[in-house]
Amino acid sequence: MSNRKIPLVSGEYFHIYNRGNSKQEIFLNEDDRDRFVKLLYLSNSKKRVNFRDDIIDQKIDAWDFKRGETLVSIGAWVLMPNHFHIYITSPKSNLGENENNISEFMRKLLTAYAKYFNTKYKRVGSLYEGTFKSIHIKNDNQAKYLFSYIHLNPIKLIDSKWKENDFCDKNTFLKYLNTYKWSSYNDYRGISREENKILQLSDFPDYFSNIKDFDLEIFSWLQNKDAFFP
Repeated sequence: MSNRKIPLVSGEYFHIYNRGNSKQEIFLNEDDRDRFVKLLYLSNSKKRVNFRDDIIDQKIDAWDFKRGETLVSIGAWVLMPNHFHIYITSPKSNLGENENNISEFMRKLLTAYAKYFNTKYKRVGSLYEGTFKSIHIKNDNQAKYLFSYIHLNPIKLIDSKWKENDFCDKNTFLKYLNTYKWSSYNDYRGISREENKILQLSDFPDYFSNIKDFDLEIFSWLQNKDAFFP
């Protein structure tokens, strides 16, 4: 995971994503999505965490696990049927001056989920399309673009051509996003839920001082999608 044009260095921000091998779906049902989301939380630990040993056998809720010191900070995320997106950074205070923290987190996350998925569905071979991809986020405009891009991704599940269509049913789209639990969208909208624990927003610039600002940003993208999705 280290042969990258831009190393995943501490103190910088990155868009991390990957999809299923040959574009196959990697989340087949809610149980799969629930496991990956819990692993987003559990894998972000300097401890060695095993879901069966530490969660199932101990008969505890994954969200109650005391994970201790974290490897990275997550600013946004979304799951789609055959891929995922994560906005991530490794604060300099978390150790390391190189890519080890982000790479270690991704190794733990992807290995744990692949083991779960392959065992459950009795399959072998690579689950993902090669090594996870990374884009270095260099400025505020790029970061705000990414926030909205990640959180608007699920709209494709109800209208795959929404970016190309002249008519855009904004209210329907917003209602759907409000009910889609497999992203950090509702965390930004102030909804109290266990998934709030995945995010460490103090390590990211404060682009949205309140829920109204966040809603306005999302709505502006829906209104001016041609400008944001060239």
